[in-house]
Amino acid sequence: MLGRKQDLNVQFQQILDGALLVLAFWAAHTLRYHEITWFRNRPILPFSEFRWLLFIIVPFGPIILELQGFYSHPLQKTAWKSFSQMAMAAFWFCLLVAGCVVFLRLDFPSRAVVLTFFGLGATFLFARERVTNHYVKHWAKRGRFRENVLLAGVPADMRQLRRTFADDPRMNIEIIAEFDIETQPTGALVEALHNHAVSRVFFAGGHGHLDRLQEAIAACEIEGVEAWLVADFVKTSIARPDFELLGTRPMIVFRTTPVMSWALLLKNAMDFAGALAALVLLSPVFTVAAAGILLTSPGAVVFRQWRAGKHGKPFLMYKFRSMHTNAESRRSELEPHNEMSGPVFKVDGDPRVTRFGRWLRMTSIDELPQLINVLQGHMSLVGPRPLPVYEVEKFESAAQRRRLSVKPGLTCLWQVSGRNEVNDFKEWVRLDLKYIDNWSIWLDLKILLKTIPVVILGLGAR
Repeated sequence: MLGRKQDLNVQFQQILDGALLVLAFWAAHTLRYHEITWFRNRPILPFSEFRWLLFIIVPFGPIILELQGFYSHPLQKTAWKSFSQMAMAAFWFCLLVAGCVVFLRLDFPSRAVVLTFFGLGATFLFARERVTNHYVKHWAKRGRFRENVLLAGVPADMRQLRRTFADDPRMNIEIIAEFDIETQPTGALVEALHNHAVSRVFFAGGHGHLDRLQEAIAACEIEGVEAWLVADFVKTSIARPDFELLGTRPMIVFRTTPVMSWALLLKNAMDFAGALAALVLLSPVFTVAAAGILLTSPGAVVFRQWRAGKHGKPFLMYKFRSMHTNAESRRSELEPHNEMSGPVFKVDGDPRVTRFGRWLRMTSIDELPQLINVLQGHMSLVGPRPLPVYEVEKFESAAQRRRLSVKPGLTCLWQVSGRNEVNDFKEWVRLDLKYIDNWSIWLDLKILLKTIPVVILGLGAR
C-alpha cells in the first residue's frame, strides 16, 4: 500500500491492537480471578477495580508500540524483531503504570494479572501481525493490491529510484512503462496514461530538467492522475502539493482529486451498504421492470455496454434495456439530430426507445442495475456519470478527461441540475469538476437527497 492507504492501514492496525490489548487484559484478569493461572495466592478484586488501567492501555499501548517501530516495514521484520519491540514497549508501559501508581496514588493491581497480560498481549499482537502479513503477501502475489504506474524521468535517475524500492512498494505497484523526459514528447506520456489506465506517475528527473518535468506534471494534472515527484517544488494551478514517502524516498505528490482519508473510506462503505440495501428493497421493482421489458419488447432484459471508469479503465455497465434490440446499429442515422455539443450523443424523442422503455427512463428505473456495478466497486452512488468508451475517445479537450479521475456514479450534480436540459457538454464537465474539487461526504448526501425528487418528478428526464 502506498501513501494515504498505508497511513490508514497503520491507523486501523493500531485501533485493532488497542482492542486486542483490552481483550488480553480482560482475559488475564479472568484467569487470575478464577485461579486458573499458576499464580494462586490470595483472591484478587473484581475487574471493576482494574478499569483505570484501560485508560492507559487503550491510548498509550499503540502509541508506545509505534515509538518502538512496531508498525514500520512489517513485511521486512523478523519474528525476533517484533518480540524485541514488544519487550521494549512493555518496559515503557511498566514505567508509565509505576508513575501513575506513585504520583496519582492508585492501588497497584495484581502482579499476576500484569504478567499474564504481557504474555497474552504479546501473543495476540504477534498473531495479528503474522496473519496481516500473510494476507498482504498472499493477495499481493495474486496482484490484488497492484496499481498500474508509470516511471518517468532521466534513465539514470529512474534506475536509482528502482533500486531504492523496498519490498512493500514492489508488491503494490506494477511499472507498466518508462518515459524518458529527455527524448520522448509529453504526448507519448499522455498516450501511455490513456492506454494503460495508470493511477499515478513517479517522476525522477533531477533539477536540470524542471521545464520538461513541469510540462509532464501539467499533463498529469489535466488528466487527474497523481504525480509523485523526486524533485523540488513545481508550481501548479489546480493540483494540491503534498508530501509522501515511497519506502525511504521523499516524494512530492500533486493531487487534483480527493485525498485518501477516513471520509473516502466512509464513502466506499456507504456505497456498498447503500447499494446492497437498495437491491434488497427494490427487488420487486426489478421484477416488474424485467417482466415489462419481456412483454413489450422481446430480447435481453439487461443492456450491457463498455463504459469508461476511473482513470478511463473500461468496465461493463448494466442497464435495463429501454431501446429496441437494433438501437446501436441505428445510431449513425440519428447523428445529425444530436442535441448535445461535444462527443456525447443525446436525441430528444429518440425513436429507438420503446414505449415501456420511455417510462423506465422517466422514472430512472433503467439505471437501477448499476447498483450491481457499485457493489463490484466499478461505480459509486455519487460521481460523474460514466460515458461509453467510444465517446471518451472523442474528447475534444484534455481537461475533459479530469472527470475520469474519480469513480463514476449513479447520480451527480449534472443529474440534479436538469439532466438532459443541460445540452452543453462543457457545462456538464464544469459541474463534474466542481463536484471533484469540492467533494465531501456532506456534498454526496446533499446530491443523494436532491436526486429523490428529481427521480420521482421525472425532472429533466427524456
